[in-house]
Amino acid sequence: MEVYRGKSVFQGVAIGRISLYRKLRRTVYYNIADPAAEYERFLQAQKTALDDLAVLHKKVLTEVGKSEAEIFEVHQIMLQDPDYVGSVEDMIKTQMINAEYAVAQTNENFFSRFSAMEDTYMQARAIDIRDISERLISILAGDNDNHPGAEEPAIIIADDLVPSEIMQMEREKIMSFVMVHGSVNSHTAILARTMGIPTITGVDMVLEEELDGEFAIVDGNTGYIYIKPNEEIIFTMQKKLQTEINNKNLLQAYKNKESVTLDGRSVRLNANIGNLHDLTRALQSGAEGIGLFRSEFLYLEKDNYPSEEEQFQAYRFVVEKMAGKRVIIRTLDIGADKKINYLNLKEEENPAMGLRGIRIYFKHPQVFRTQLRALLRTAAFGKISIMYPLITSVEEVMQIKRMVEEEKENLEKEHISYGELEQGIMIETPAAVMIGDLLAKHVDFFSIGTNDLSQYILAADRQNPLLDSFFDVHHPAVLRAIEQTVQNAHNAGIWCGICGELGADRELTKRFLKMGVDELSVSPENILPLRKLIREMNTQEFKKAPEK
Repeated sequence: MEVYRGKSVFQGVAIGRISLYRKLRRTVYYNIADPAAEYERFLQAQKTALDDLAVLHKKVLTEVGKSEAEIFEVHQIMLQDPDYVGSVEDMIKTQMINAEYAVAQTNENFFSRFSAMEDTYMQARAIDIRDISERLISILAGDNDNHPGAEEPAIIIADDLVPSEIMQMEREKIMSFVMVHGSVNSHTAILARTMGIPTITGVDMVLEEELDGEFAIVDGNTGYIYIKPNEEIIFTMQKKLQTEINNKNLLQAYKNKESVTLDGRSVRLNANIGNLHDLTRALQSGAEGIGLFRSEFLYLEKDNYPSEEEQFQAYRFVVEKMAGKRVIIRTLDIGADKKINYLNLKEEENPAMGLRGIRIYFKHPQVFRTQLRALLRTAAFGKISIMYPLITSVEEVMQIKRMVEEEKENLEKEHISYGELEQGIMIETPAAVMIGDLLAKHVDFFSIGTNDLSQYILAADRQNPLLDSFFDVHHPAVLRAIEQTVQNAHNAGIWCGICGELGADRELTKRFLKMGVDELSVSPENILPLRKLIREMNTQEFKKAPEK
């Protein structure tokens, strides 16, 4: 038996045969006679790669989610980076070498540069450089039709894997990922976690051909991989795997139960979704409704503005699928890390505090009005609520509500049916928290976006890995802001929910219920574990933890 250990990326046990993933890297060096023609060959390969990435982006957007799809937007940007392209061009034209070799050399230079950086985030980007380079080399060498993965379900072991390779594999054939290199912060790791695949990385092992087909066990909980395991390990890990399966099956018993504590405190458990694939998972998890439908996906997956009719059909599909349960749709929330090229927004030095969320509506009112019309029409077919992101003032709310009334009048004049809907706001800025008592008089509900609220309160960019140790979502200031928001909502007779990542934090569930939070909206896979926890707790036993 051989035992190796790496870093756990996603938990879970996998037992099966190894499929050793081998990469095709044809970087044969040869001299060329016509550098201009060779550079044109490179540009054609670049165009093919960009087209392939656009297809992958749409696939991931539909099957996994918006955040994961952004990986391939980043790759498209990197593929057109002037320094990267300039390096390839210079080598081809000055050294008279073929495009494949020029790309390979550029990859090595950039990969070494990024890997040597102290910033872990930048180190992880080295893998992205390798991904786009290998894509180019495969296209140039005529290997673009090569599809990675195993023919039967297997444990995939590789030196490293890049997001595009993962997304070209058949999900049902992947039991686990084991990588010699790679970072737990890489895009590959993000994808593996999102897909729920047991994964370990940083495993110090030599990938020899003899490994292919060997029996192995991966324990994503501890980061161990056992190759040719003995009977004792097989027995132990089979038992551990069965326990995992049993726990998942036991949770199904909570699918149609009420989310109510032993002392009678109830809370709605809703699902956050970003696309129609998420909707299926929400229904399977027993969600009591949709607490956050991120409407951005309708915009992010297109090359131009989605029409009113396209939006209406998508919203109506979700509402009808939920069969009378409330669907809360957040109006278009772009800006910061979510870019739509056709909106032609200027680059900003501090996009997290820039033109985003509701501020876009006032700069591009017709985009917002088109969405409002689609939402109002959808309200005739089911229980729909809408909420507006990044609110900072009462004036913003009043201006939006005037726009809603104007679009109702326009629909009436055109003899188009529409329905009434709840209007709520995201509480995700300190300003909204501080004037929550004033805002509550003008809306039907609050939904706390803890991701942005935490970063604004703590003055810590949540996307900057250097600030991970400073991004304390349990900080007393964050929890006080949530409690104050709930109180302001209830004092005005409206309900208040949480739709940010913190809603799934089981260390805080009892505290949230004690605060009086009416709704927790979380990713579909978190609904049943939360419901089980809620049904087994007594909020009267809760003692307020001492503040730091």
